[in-house]
Amino acid sequence: MTTTPHVEVRATADGSSTLFVPALNEHYHSTHGAVQEARHVYLAAGLESALEAATEPVWVLEIGFGTGLNALLTLERSHSAPQPVFYDTIEKYPLPWEIVGQLGTENYLHDPELLDYQQQLHAAAWGRPVALTPHFVLMKMAGELQATPLPNDTYHVIYFDAFAPEKQPDMWTDEVFQQLYAAAAPGGCLVSYCAKGSFKRSLLAAGWLVEKIPGPPGKREMTRAWKRS
Repeated sequence: MTTTPHVEVRATADGSSTLFVPALNEHYHSTHGAVQEARHVYLAAGLESALEAATEPVWVLEIGFGTGLNALLTLERSHSAPQPVFYDTIEKYPLPWEIVGQLGTENYLHDPELLDYQQQLHAAAWGRPVALTPHFVLMKMAGELQATPLPNDTYHVIYFDAFAPEKQPDMWTDEVFQQLYAAAAPGGCLVSYCAKGSFKRSLLAAGWLVEKIPGPPGKREMTRAWKRS
């Protein structure tokens, strides 16, 4: 696994924690609120539409496991979901345990059980599926997205949570969104906090149907894209 750059734990406006990468001058989440951003962008705009249409297990692909927040909130939602969730995630820079231990959840999710699940998410083995509950199966893959083989026509929702295009330009190319289009299930969606025109043009070039929708607090817009059925 690639060595994680130096990071600092910082609080966000809703009381939840994020990480700051000094070398990139970049935060892992919105400083307006990490939890509210994750719930708005990835769950409300992405996962819920997949669950509503589900007649079989829902497959999620996350680009950027990071602090595990998106996975944790998805696991929480899976408790009451109509179908199990299979959650695949790719991370180039897994966090060291000393950082994970500083990302407590009990102060803003109001559920002590989630703190245990957060630890389980980070402790789960890499490279093989791990059933954390009867309704949630995690598969963590270490490495670069571009070098990771993905199954075709599989994922009902893709959480695209890479660092911003100006910080990580190799993640925002036409080729990346072609790779993800091939991996998405027919009718599946991709959601991202980003609303840049260059991003949307790359999605369109890869075949996605693109829409802009209201963003989380602190952002006017975000992007959701659909694979043709």
